[in-house]
Amino acid sequence: MNQQAKTSAQELLASLYPSSLMVVGASADPGKRGYQAVQALVTEGFQGRIYPVNPRLEQLLGLTCYPEIAAVPGAPELALVCTPAASLPEVLDACGRKGVKTAVVLASGFAEVGAAGQALQNLSLAVARNWGLRLIGPNTSGVFNMHAAMNLVGYRDLRPGPLGILSQSGNMALSLVTEGTLQLHSGFSSYIGVGNASDLAFHDYLDYFLLDQGTGALAAYIEGLDAGQAFLQAARQFTASKPLVVYKSGRSASGQKAAKSHTGALAGNYQVARGVMRQAGVVLVNQPDYLLPVAEALATQPLVKGGRVAVLADGGGHATIAADALDSLGLPLAQLSAASQKALAACLPATASLTNPIDVAGATDTDPEVFARCAEILLADPGVDQLLLVGLFGGYALRFDPQLLIAERQTALQLADLARASGKPLLVHSLYALYKPEPLALLVEEGFPVFSSIEVAVAAVQALTDYSAYRFREATDDYLTGEGEASRRALKILDGARFEGRSALLEPEAKQLLKAFEVQLPEELWLRSREDLQQLDAAWLTQPLAMKLVSQDILHKSDAGGVELNLLGLEDLDAAWQRIELSAAKYAADAKLQGCLLVPMASNQATEVILGVTRDSQYGPLLMFGLGGIFVEVLEDVVFRALPLSRADAWDMLAGIRSAKVLEGVRGQPPVDKSALVELMLKVSALVTAHPEIAEMDLNPVRCYREGYKVLDARVLLNTQRATSSSALEKLELLPELVH
Repeated sequence: MNQQAKTSAQELLASLYPSSLMVVGASADPGKRGYQAVQALVTEGFQGRIYPVNPRLEQLLGLTCYPEIAAVPGAPELALVCTPAASLPEVLDACGRKGVKTAVVLASGFAEVGAAGQALQNLSLAVARNWGLRLIGPNTSGVFNMHAAMNLVGYRDLRPGPLGILSQSGNMALSLVTEGTLQLHSGFSSYIGVGNASDLAFHDYLDYFLLDQGTGALAAYIEGLDAGQAFLQAARQFTASKPLVVYKSGRSASGQKAAKSHTGALAGNYQVARGVMRQAGVVLVNQPDYLLPVAEALATQPLVKGGRVAVLADGGGHATIAADALDSLGLPLAQLSAASQKALAACLPATASLTNPIDVAGATDTDPEVFARCAEILLADPGVDQLLLVGLFGGYALRFDPQLLIAERQTALQLADLARASGKPLLVHSLYALYKPEPLALLVEEGFPVFSSIEVAVAAVQALTDYSAYRFREATDDYLTGEGEASRRALKILDGARFEGRSALLEPEAKQLLKAFEVQLPEELWLRSREDLQQLDAAWLTQPLAMKLVSQDILHKSDAGGVELNLLGLEDLDAAWQRIELSAAKYAADAKLQGCLLVPMASNQATEVILGVTRDSQYGPLLMFGLGGIFVEVLEDVVFRALPLSRADAWDMLAGIRSAKVLEGVRGQPPVDKSALVELMLKVSALVTAHPEIAEMDLNPVRCYREGYKVLDARVLLNTQRATSSSALEKLELLPELVH
């Protein structure tokens, strides 16, 4: 975090732990936010001074009311603005004169409703900036800080805890708070409704939650980001010390449309957002009801060395469901040591399963403390990274005998002590979780999450595994840079094309650009005229060749009939040249033809992949990777990462496509040289990062072999003014066109 961002975050931190605040537009109507906020502050014990502002009220809930902002004593750090949209410029001007640092603006009717609203929002922002006043909103559902007993939203029955909430939707925030109230939950720290983000935006709030000592993890609901690169930078800094869990909506075309109409936010393509957020250490959940429990697990449990899970169950059904759920996510069951199995046998009946998952075979029905004895054995096993307890625990007194409650309470405390001593996560599923029995409530108070769904519990296991892996790998990450002689050679090629006013490199130039960065390319000849065929060395005439059109006016050579394959001998080459010229003339009569490339036919014993670069309007330069052929055209099996790319990012991309097993070699194809492919990705990253002149780049196909690779075709588009180019969403929609 740079000094400016840190200062801004510290100022926001002070505003959200205020010693005094005012409610502008306070109301005596219990249905109005101006009443609900004051009521919550009074009843929940806010320790600071509260100044309601309303010219028609003298008192509200025992507090003195003030007729105008100028009459309020001192300079409150925070203002909650409950007045209509049209009043906002005047209200903010008065707040600025009073010395208020931050204003929370509830009113809607700004950028989300059209041009007139945008103009009002711009005017309000200009007034605020004139006074150095920061804005949360407008069109926000509000904020709360439970550690300061400051509830400006009016939510009821909140309890303080480690989990922060950041949301673009007030209803989604209400859903999370309601879920936490109805279920066993460790409590909330702060909530901020982003609203229209006219001033303070997602990345600013990440900086705040990073500094806030009361927040252990952050759950965020995101529809779209206007400042994607700033968000990624802030997210990387945040996830270096705290977990960030995101549910990203607007994943479908209709969802993106709804997100825009709802908040005026720009919701980018989900594949892009998923890739770049994962790269920044963000944990993404695929279902909104996973957001709260997964974030809570990350807020309360320690980092893990791996994903090896021991499952301890009191029934075969739950044990099997847990094993299936773990397997579906690629999470391995821990292999228990012989010593652990022997110890388990000593405290379980003969019918119990001693291999993971462990089924206690009814032993806990009459003695719940068996769970604690088994947990001690499993947590001590060096092959176990995490312990997942599934079944009926917490409900034995309800199900069998009320007198078991004492033993269950004792077992809960023992489980908590054992997990803390081991330094390993303990996650508990119980089908009695929704009943909130005392033993489970004790576990939550001790800092251990309880789940009512095995699938959600397993999602939390995966999140702990993935986030821990990110935290541990970041310490040794590395990048390639595009500096030095390679960059100087590349710049000559780029400047030459730009000097001629071209927006694209010729294929031979694109390959020379790659060659400057030591990318592996096939041998080739660029012949400028048909007559040059007569000068070919004999070696070229005795091997099968491919011939490809070179033209600055025809980028997609296949569409123009500009590719001929399996040519052998001078006669084949001459006839192919004539066919290419004829087809190109029909395709684009005015196209300038600049010869043809001759390339030896590549071996079929290879796997084809595609690498693409685009400069996205939200996230900046991106690298796309996927398998070629049908995987690109039909399945869209690609992943994106922001540039610059680290070595760990590149390896993560290889594992991230759905067809990753193809890289291991299938149906007679040899396995791909992954190390060489990673080096290619890093070289492309270094090249594009060093040269913003490059708007887009497509390497397609890249043929990957058991050893090495060959880039068979390359297309490079240039920025005429070093501006950003098409979005990654457009790139994804055009994927079929890239295969040529």
